[in-house]
Amino acid sequence: MFSQVAFLVVAITSSALSMAVFGSLLRAGIPGLARWLYANTLIAFAFTVLALQGAAPGRLSIVVAGSVAACGILLVLEGCRQFFGLCPSRLRDRVVYLAWVIGLIQWAFVSPDPNVRIVLISAFLAYVRVSIAWMAFRLRPVHRPKYSYYFLSISSCAEAAVHVVRGLAYGFGWERQTSAVLTQTPMSIAFLALGILALPCLSIGMLMLAHDRMAERMERLATVDELTGALVRRAFTVEAQLLLKRAARSESRLSIAILDIDSFKAINDEYGHAAGDAALRQFASLVSRGLRRGDVFGRLGGEEFALLFPSTRQEDALLMVDTLRMTVAASPFPVPGGEAACTFSAGVGEYCNDDSLATLMARADSALYSAKAMGRNRIVAARPSNDHLNRRLPTNEASATSQAHLPT
Repeated sequence: MFSQVAFLVVAITSSALSMAVFGSLLRAGIPGLARWLYANTLIAFAFTVLALQGAAPGRLSIVVAGSVAACGILLVLEGCRQFFGLCPSRLRDRVVYLAWVIGLIQWAFVSPDPNVRIVLISAFLAYVRVSIAWMAFRLRPVHRPKYSYYFLSISSCAEAAVHVVRGLAYGFGWERQTSAVLTQTPMSIAFLALGILALPCLSIGMLMLAHDRMAERMERLATVDELTGALVRRAFTVEAQLLLKRAARSESRLSIAILDIDSFKAINDEYGHAAGDAALRQFASLVSRGLRRGDVFGRLGGEEFALLFPSTRQEDALLMVDTLRMTVAASPFPVPGGEAACTFSAGVGEYCNDDSLATLMARADSALYSAKAMGRNRIVAARPSNDHLNRRLPTNEASATSQAHLPT
């Protein structure tokens, strides 16, 4: 027969290893990770109390160990809530835990019944496991790989099923519990083995969630500019190439705009780099809010940005960019001692047959330089192909058609 103390030692070791792993990841600042660490600490402590008592611990040890372990399991649930952006502590869970502790005391001291205690423990563990499974399945991010979330959900459901069967077995008297922590029967040994296996499975599932969150952060750092939230140049280029191929294949429209904040060096020189960062953040925020779903916003470098407008004629892109220009110009940003205005100039081009991305961007960039030469705070449209005669837009209104040529 297996020693029940040996099973407890295995559980303690599993919790200790989980503590080491979660502790090593604390600096990553992943929501819920600290609660998972504390949970394994409490569970390891509870199992240690039982292991030190031997095969037949006293009722006080059972109540203390059970209450501490249940608190640890509750922390696991709260950590999952925090990980998914929910309020970690809920009154309902605290009430369930308190009622469970009262019940444990009742059937340990007032009306001693080991079988009822087992039913209570199984019911509480099943409740927590089902809650975790449902949360992982319902709140799994749509843009992330699903494996980690499915693993946690399925393994938690399997563990809940084990606890439900265990509760029914002891509740209906199919199995009897003695004063020992474990009665040496095949069924009790099987339940214990499955329970011990559940601990590392739960920890692995949480570790997989933490790994996915870190991978998401790394991917975001590689594709999104941290200051402005726009795509970095490489990510923007990849997206632009895909849209260009799609436009060529479907013979659809595609327009691009190259934007450059006016006199940005002067902002840094006069107000400092912190003010320059504030200008970049506000500019990017205003532009992002003014885009349609499917439009692409990227930062090419410094104060230069780019916009892609799928299925959009150049004339329509001109109107949208000029609307953004007026919005930015009318929204001063904070500087030491007050506020300062921020404007931008832009060149807009449209995809033509057999255009490469470099050719398309070069035409829009040439139009941008024309806008700068004309006095800034304006939009200039690039002519197709090799025609570098640009159509100008006035400072305060956009051209309605590609043939319009209005004075500034």
